[in-house]
Amino acid sequence: MEKIDVTPLFQPISIGALELKNRVVMAPMTRNMAPSGIPTQANADYYQRRAQGGVGLILSEGTVIGRPASRNEPNIPFFYGESALKGWKNVVDSIHAAGGRMGPQIWHVGLVPGQGGWVPEAEVEGPSGLFAPGQPRGRVMSEADVADTIGAFAQAAADAKRLGFDVVEIHGAHGYLIDEFFWESTNVRDDKWGGKNLLERSRFAAEVIQATRKAVGPDFPLFIRLSQWKQQDYHARLAETPADLEAWLKVLVDAGVDVFHCSQRRFWEPEFPEVDGDNGLNFAGWAKKLTGKTTISVGSVDLNVDFLSSFGGKTTERVSTIDKLMTRLDRNEFDLIAVGRALLSNPQWVEAMKTDTTDQLRSFNISHLAELR
Repeated sequence: MEKIDVTPLFQPISIGALELKNRVVMAPMTRNMAPSGIPTQANADYYQRRAQGGVGLILSEGTVIGRPASRNEPNIPFFYGESALKGWKNVVDSIHAAGGRMGPQIWHVGLVPGQGGWVPEAEVEGPSGLFAPGQPRGRVMSEADVADTIGAFAQAAADAKRLGFDVVEIHGAHGYLIDEFFWESTNVRDDKWGGKNLLERSRFAAEVIQATRKAVGPDFPLFIRLSQWKQQDYHARLAETPADLEAWLKVLVDAGVDVFHCSQRRFWEPEFPEVDGDNGLNFAGWAKKLTGKTTISVGSVDLNVDFLSSFGGKTTERVSTIDKLMTRLDRNEFDLIAVGRALLSNPQWVEAMKTDTTDQLRSFNISHLAELR
């Protein structure tokens, strides 16, 4: 087999004053292995191994803000409270000691239930008390709840900067709280936090971003992760056309976003094939074209099955998609690529790409989710 030129993957890039040595981002992956919400040395070692393996930027697993019922599993890490923040300080110091860069992904799960039946002590909350169309769950957030949640996102971001993190990412995708405000199926409010169109329903996200930007200052890199699909509905779409997408993203740019982390189930699939064909721009490609902002693509890198299908029992094998990745990176469709399961199974994935030793990599197995390797 002809060797694939991976040079585009190893080009440095700057995001404001932040310099990254390559285009590889470790994707956020829920591990549920921070006992009682406190990151331990084992968590720090897990991330440090990826920095040692050459990852350009590490984004943490989702780590929750200081709101009741902001998490849906018992050992998802907090990003608030003295003990948890001390644990995160140890994590980021470990990454920097290994020459890496890191940002936390700050998160509120909204009405999405966990996998194991665990229930938080407080009642779960969302924009309209709807987990999915026709599926009520939890309670409707009050004006005070919304204001407190916005403040909690901003406080978490300020703490991230104070602890020495290099960036911060807001989780606005996959049917969690912020995405529940975006989606017409889960936001049927008739106040200023609802609306008949996507732009009106983006007010909550915009105010989270504005408060976060104020908390971290003008120069600290601020990311947001977005998706069209929801875990409640793989086929959901917020923006049906490039014009819809441009209008939506402009609201978020104006609020203060620097980088769009564009989640799709398979990175090589075009976002609007009816516009530019079966080999057209993906989600991150369109976001970059329409906004001029730095974008991260993600979705089944180096694998044959998307993440959620793995939970359905489908066998996941290494099937190289690197040729497709290099083609899209080389034409500057997007700027960075986030790698999830391949890095979870192989801390040395980046080095293996660089040295052409991918035959030594493990295929992802669902059992790897039980490891903090």
